[in-house]
Amino acid sequence: MRRLALAALLATAAPVLAQSDLPPEPLVEQVLELYPGTLAADADVAAARAEGRALATGAHEVTLTGTVSRRSVENDRRFAEYDGTLSRAFRLPGKARLDRQAGALGVEIAQNLAEDARHQAALTLAQLWYDWVRAGEQHRNAEALVANQDAAAAAVRRRVALRDAAPLDLEQALSAVAAARVQVADALAERERARALLAGTFAELALPAEPPRPATPAEPAEGLDQLRDWAVERSHDITAAARTADQKAVLASRARLDRIADPSVGVRVFSERGGEEQGAGLYASIPFGGGHRRALADQASAQASAATAQSSLTRRKVEAEAAADLAETRARLSAWAASREAVARAEASARLSARGQDLGEIDLADRLYAERQANDARRLEIEARVNADLAILKLRIDAHSLWIH
Repeated sequence: MRRLALAALLATAAPVLAQSDLPPEPLVEQVLELYPGTLAADADVAAARAEGRALATGAHEVTLTGTVSRRSVENDRRFAEYDGTLSRAFRLPGKARLDRQAGALGVEIAQNLAEDARHQAALTLAQLWYDWVRAGEQHRNAEALVANQDAAAAAVRRRVALRDAAPLDLEQALSAVAAARVQVADALAERERARALLAGTFAELALPAEPPRPATPAEPAEGLDQLRDWAVERSHDITAAARTADQKAVLASRARLDRIADPSVGVRVFSERGGEEQGAGLYASIPFGGGHRRALADQASAQASAATAQSSLTRRKVEAEAAADLAETRARLSAWAASREAVARAEASARLSARGQDLGEIDLADRLYAERQANDARRLEIEARVNADLAILKLRIDAHSLWIH
């Protein structure tokens, strides 16, 4: 029922895409909640909570042992005998507290890993979404090129009919149309592949028939520097690594305490010689730790040191990635601005070439070359625009200002 309701909500909200190149945020959040990686991480949180309860309770349980036997004594009768012991091991002072701390930290770690799973799912969705948007816009650009080349070929055909152009010109124009149609076919293949990957990976996200037009890149209201800072401050990778180091330190302390084993105490009852002898008493068992327990304590201490170093490494990686993403985003925005100027100049050149060819002042080959240059400039501008949009979106996702919180 939940999936049906979500599908209906997605379908009714699809028109919102007309005003944005991204799906509506509430729908994305619901889709991310249903993503298998997110569901698996949430199940890991439930498992961590159960493990925490188990650690708080402790592994020691009441144990009942006993024997029933018959004794046969020479020149005497047979006797029924039995004995039983009811015992339980108890954690020494300090161990239960450390077990509870380790369990609570395990829940924190699992919760942060679950949030990071949502984060990774959001990044995957962002990449696949913009792959589809990019492919759709490239397909539109290719179709526009076919329309331009068709118009040029029609004009040449009329001039050939009027004997104002050579048949060779018409062949050149038709060849350009054929090449443009190949570009359309390639772009369509890329668009359909991108759609299939997006729909297959996020099956709960209802897609419109056509990919939206890529938005005009713009620096978010929060500012790029602020997003970079938030990406570090709100990183679940950093928090999970820090809590893992804390847990390893607690487990190391627990292993040191465990060099002295937990004692077992209980009550023993027995009956011998058919009940002629009966008794009850206290039972105690205290294992003596040796080299094995000492080695385990040393191992736990080394693992705690490794986790502390790993926590520092994780922070460095997140900080470096945030700085790199900020630098890339600024560079992508600059590249897109340069590509817009290139498109304007290439299209102006193409218009002048078309006018000159219509007036018979330049050759058809020069006009077709100018058209190809304009098309290439538009293709590069689409790439630059989508790359800038994607870089901004990834930075916002890393900063937890969009899709995840």
